[in-house]
Parts: sequence; structure tokens; C-alpha cells
Amino acid sequence: MSYLVLARKWRPRRFGELVGQQHVVRALVNGIETGRLHHAFLFTGTRGVGKTTIARILAKALNCERGVGSEPCGECSTCLDIDAGRYVDLLEIDAASRTKVDDTREILDNVIYAPARGRYKVYLIDEVHMLSTSSFNALLKTLEEPPPHVKFLLATTDPQKLPVTVLSRCLQFSLKRLSRIEIEGQIRRILEAEGVAFEDAAVALVARAAEGSLRDALSLLDQAIAFGGGAVHHAEVAEMLGTIDRKALAALALALANEDRAALRTELARIGELSVDYPGLLAELLALWHEVAARQAFGEDIESRFVDPAVLAGLAERLAPEVVQLYYQLSLQARRDIDLAPDHRTGFEMAMLRLLAFQPVDAATAPPTPVGGPVRSQPSLPPAGGPGGIPSRPSASPAPAQPSAQLAVATPMPGARPVQPPAASGIAEGGPADGWFGLVARAGLRGPALALAQQLRPIDCVDGLWRVALAPVLDGLATPLARRELENAVVATGARLEIVLRAVEGETWAEREARSRGERAQAAERKLMSDPAVAGVIREFDASMVPGSLRLDS
Repeated sequence: MSYLVLARKWRPRRFGELVGQQHVVRALVNGIETGRLHHAFLFTGTRGVGKTTIARILAKALNCERGVGSEPCGECSTCLDIDAGRYVDLLEIDAASRTKVDDTREILDNVIYAPARGRYKVYLIDEVHMLSTSSFNALLKTLEEPPPHVKFLLATTDPQKLPVTVLSRCLQFSLKRLSRIEIEGQIRRILEAEGVAFEDAAVALVARAAEGSLRDALSLLDQAIAFGGGAVHHAEVAEMLGTIDRKALAALALALANEDRAALRTELARIGELSVDYPGLLAELLALWHEVAARQAFGEDIESRFVDPAVLAGLAERLAPEVVQLYYQLSLQARRDIDLAPDHRTGFEMAMLRLLAFQPVDAATAPPTPVGGPVRSQPSLPPAGGPGGIPSRPSASPAPAQPSAQLAVATPMPGARPVQPPAASGIAEGGPADGWFGLVARAGLRGPALALAQQLRPIDCVDGLWRVALAPVLDGLATPLARRELENAVVATGARLEIVLRAVEGETWAEREARSRGERAQAAERKLMSDPAVAGVIREFDASMVPGSLRLDS
């Protein structure tokens, strides 16, 4: 039994049947009707957007037996033969399989001969970027000055790989990806003409999965009809594509926004039982966060392709704008990294846990957050008509560590240079800074613990408990090893330590040391410049000192 697939059966035969690409159609139609036709055309664009289809229609318009025109009859032997792919004066060449220069020369040797049947001999070279450099060189002269009876139609998905010498000899048309609405409309027309029952939601799924390619959409449509036994239903198409329905996506987003761990766990388990395309699901979640952000910024006229309007409105009201931006960035990072996970399900679930774990913090008003992370509660979503905003995420600081008599005082390694507090350089400082820097100096730190201590800003010291802040951008320094060694060293001095992730005022050890060195260097330069001998050299040779060139030993 012979069956013609939909992509071939419904391939446009005239310019008027093309879906989209009106900017290309208009230029070609006007050129044909005014007689201003270039000898070489280059059609670029992604797969399945109509490059070779437009080229074939143009070949028919040039060779139709009823005359050159923008509307080929489609009934004469020339039009029928071109549609069937057997027209002798239309030479379709697959450059991917004929890359050698000998193949190109064999083709060009026949350019000088007149067409056998039509007015023009048309060379349609598909995937022209696959030709070798030698093949392009052989093509250049003919492409620039072909005989009057020859037209070159080139098509490629990667125009960046074409030499500029070829690009400059062609009239270039860039074909766009088709919009989802255009693809949906064409699918509906085809299904109605074929007498196939369908659901609008299923058509939307197919159009979205096609990603702008009408040919891909029709191939998926063929598969959906076969999968559904002659009908196109939403549930079956979703199963075929490995996607989840809009209710499941809404439940996932609401569980994240509500910090409902039980609901999130249930939803992840249910998704895991399906044959889900996890990268595709992450893409849908990214698009949903974009819709939520657009709704917050532009108002109620923003509609969602993935969830019901009430769900989109609820998410826009409940989530703070900065939380939506954070969710988007984390989801985007997860989509880039999902192939690095042990498997896609693990990568996706880890991404959802990351969305649940992180929350933007206002450094000016938020309470200090322990480096180890807050202990979270599970608040419920407010009613749909209630006040907006993200549910609060309270934190509970862990009990401070008590001094232990079993811990020995940390001592520097033999031969290691003892660390001196910056205050010893002569800088007078007040507040808790001097006490903190002196404590760290006595602890004899080294390695990761010293690197961490140098970036801490002291906040206060109450009853032997030192509270110090680490800038959030430097949280990578707070490794378990560095924290453990620093805490042990502080406890060994009879004090206790609490590190918080927070931006506070004041200087770190590293900043104070840098300022101290700078001031000492400036003082040394002033002293050197006041030396009579140096002043005499400067006068004698019209010399000057390069600022910052003086180096101190310590």
C-alpha cells in the first residue's frame, strides 16, 4: 500500500500556498513581474521553513509553459514534472554528497549548453555550505557570470560557512522560523481536509514541539495520527512527545512557589513514572517563569501557553519579582547542566530542590543567615484573593558551639611565618576589629582557614561569641574544611564563632592590610623624596618617581 507522507502531500505548489515567509515571497513576485531577476539566489534558514520549496516554485514560475509569471499554472507538463522531481532542466544537487571539486567541474561543464525543454536551466544546490574550498573556487567564475539561460538557486542552513566571495555574488533571502500560530493554523487546515478528528490542545503541543519548522510539525503530525489510531488527542500526543499536561506543570510551579515539600515530592514522583523529556520540561518551566515575569511587568493582558490564566495570575501575585528572576536563572543553569547529571531525572529533580533551597535576601533588612543555610518551615499559599508576595522563609540560627577542653591550641607549621594582625603596623583602630584580628593572629591559621579569616568582617563580640560576616559572593571560601579549622582555632582560644552570609560595613583583614601597606608605601615615598641626595638626582637629570613603584619588604 502506497502512502504519501503529509510533508510531501501538502508541500506548497504556488507562492500563494506558502505559510509565512511573506518578505521573501513579495521580493520574488515583484522581481518576476518586473523582469528584474538575479542570476543567483541564496535561501538561508533552519530546517523545514521552505527553502527548497520556494526554489522549486521559482523554477516553475520561470519555466511554466504558459509564460514567465508569479503564478505558475500547475497543470502543464513542465509544472507537473517539476512537482514530481523529474524535470530535465531542473538539476537538484545535494552538496553534502557531492563535495569533491571533480563533481563540481562535471556539473559546470554542462552549464554552457542550452536547456533541453524550458527557458532556463535551473541549478538547485541544497546544503551548499558543505562544498569544499576547491569546489567553491571552481564555482565562483560561473556563479558570477553565468550564461543568460542559467539560474542558480542555493540553499543552506549555515550561511556563515559560505565564503564571502560566494555571498557577494548572490541575492540572499533569510527565511524565518514559523510562528506557533502559523503552524497551528496549517495543521488545522490539513487535519480538516484529511478528515482527522483532533483537539486544539493536541495541535498546540505539536506546533510547540516543532520549534518553528513546518516540516517537523507535519512529521510529528503523521506520528501523532498513527499513535492515536487515526485521531489526534491531547493525552496521546503528550505521551508520544514525553511532555506533561498543563495541570501538572501548574502543580509543579505552585508547589515551588508555596514551598510545599510534600506536594513537590508527590509531583516529582508522578512525573518520574512517565516517559518525560526532562530537558523539554525544563524549557517549558523556563517559558513559564518568563510569562510570570512578563505578567508582573506588563499587566494582565499577558497570556500563558502552558497554564490556565488563573494559575498565571496567582503565580504573578504570590512570587516577588526578584524570586521569579532567581527561578529563571537557576532553571536556565539547570538546562545547561542537565546532560552532566547521572541521568536527566536526577538533574531535573536536583534543579527543583535548588529552586526550593535558594531565596533572594535583602542584605539591609534581612536577619543574618548562617552559612550552613536556614532551617525552613513549610508555610501554605495564601488564598487567591489574599495579599501578594512570596511566603516567608524564617531561619533559626544553630546554637553556638561551646568551648571544648579536649581541643589543643593550633600551632603554625615549622618554618611558617607567623601571621601578624594588621593593627600591628601602626594603624589605630577601634571597635571589635582589633580584638578579632588579634584573636586570628594568635590562632596561627594557615591554608583555607587563613584565606577564609582574611575575608571576614567582624560584627560584634558578646559573651565570648564572635559574630563575623562573609560577603555572599565569597561563600565559596566557606568550605567545610576551612570552617572547621577556623572554628576549632577560635574555640581553642576560649571564644566561640558564628559566621553569617551578609554584606556589612567595615574592613576585612585583607582590606585593612592592603590599606596599611598603601599608607606605609606613601610614607616611604615621601621620606625618600625628602632625602637631599635623591632631590639632587632629580634636579640634575630632570627625573621623576613612578607612582607605586616603591616596594616594601613587609
